[in-house]
Amino acid sequence: MPLTKHLNVAIIDSNPALGSRPYFNKEDPPDPRVSTVTPATISFFKDVGAWQYIEQHRHAYFDKMQVWDYTGLGYTRYNAQDINKEVLGCVVENKVLHGSLLSCIENTDFQKTIYPSKLSSMTLPPSPSSLGMDSTSSRPPLSSQRHLAKLELSDGNSLYTKLVVGADGGKSRVRELAGFKTTGWNYSQNAIICTVEHTVENGCAWQRFLPAGPIALLPMGDNFSNIVWTMNPKESTNRKLMNEDEFVKDVNNALDYGYGPHPTSSLFGSGEMFSWPRAGVTLSANDCFEVPPKVVKLASERMVFPLSLRHASDYVSKHVVLIGDAAHTVHPLAGQGVNMGFGDAFALSRVIAEGIAVGSDIGEVTVLKKYEAERKPANIMMMGILDGFQKAYSVDFGPLNILRAAALHGAHFISPLKRSIISYASGEQKLPLFT
Repeated sequence: MPLTKHLNVAIIDSNPALGSRPYFNKEDPPDPRVSTVTPATISFFKDVGAWQYIEQHRHAYFDKMQVWDYTGLGYTRYNAQDINKEVLGCVVENKVLHGSLLSCIENTDFQKTIYPSKLSSMTLPPSPSSLGMDSTSSRPPLSSQRHLAKLELSDGNSLYTKLVVGADGGKSRVRELAGFKTTGWNYSQNAIICTVEHTVENGCAWQRFLPAGPIALLPMGDNFSNIVWTMNPKESTNRKLMNEDEFVKDVNNALDYGYGPHPTSSLFGSGEMFSWPRAGVTLSANDCFEVPPKVVKLASERMVFPLSLRHASDYVSKHVVLIGDAAHTVHPLAGQGVNMGFGDAFALSRVIAEGIAVGSDIGEVTVLKKYEAERKPANIMMMGILDGFQKAYSVDFGPLNILRAAALHGAHFISPLKRSIISYASGEQKLPLFT
């Protein structure tokens, strides 16, 4: 941003990819570590000049999404046309996201230094800063050092800075050293992720809720898709070790008739009881339930990681701010975690620019609290919704199954509600309310 171009920025990251240009071979299958970015995140990437680099590599837009229940009682389908958009999102390999942001940094004219190192210790100043100097300095005058945060790196370097941004993930070292408290719990669930191959192109995002957790099939282009399958730890161990043919069979079973029948447009099959009153309404091809494309081959290793919910009690303190997974980790069932993080980054960059515009110290709590006031309520709401979904689908109980099915049908057939849900999930509406 014009107001922040003068800032001196240090990036401390031990990721080896920062030391060399990422290599992408289009002939290789997609990496199983992917993110589903929303239209709001895509707009952010375009604004900072990073999306052009993503478009040079493999990515897969999708304009349709189908969600359904293993009981066969309910389903819903979303289409980008419902909110007058071209796409609902885009699936991108994480290494492509990283590479695009790195290219953007390298090709942008501002003062930056990348330290391929780890943060060893952090000393925060006891008193306010009243100095007008660069935001980061390797060795400021001795008289000013007491007003800055001091970072000791594992390679022996020391840095002094007005603001430390902890963007270092769920096990954040910055959060630990700054003394931020967190609340949360483990889900006693693991997720298996992998890349699979079809005989046809997949252009839809699919998610089916199963007794042990949801399975998602996300388009990756070139007849590839990404699998994110939530299950209990014992099942994840077994499925990681089973042979490829058995795993592919299990995946197709989970996405088709396994665990229960296909849904219909009524809560009770062809019966009239509790059917949705849709006089004069006929289902279009876009509204009818579809079966996902068959998986024919496993195209990557199977990776397993545990699932949890964590939230920092505070996002900011003097000279320190948390963003992304350092501030909040969520269940992956809607792919919203990375978008929440980019929402944090966008809000923080704007708050810093606004602080500079009025001559404020960017490390002051009064400035940083504006970021927390904007992002914390939004993140808590999204976390509550995702946690609610996880808990609602963790119980197989007849009356609850019917309520879940009714909710899916409502999301499918009540147009204002459907538009509101899509807009909220796309990051373009703050609250999931009727509009």
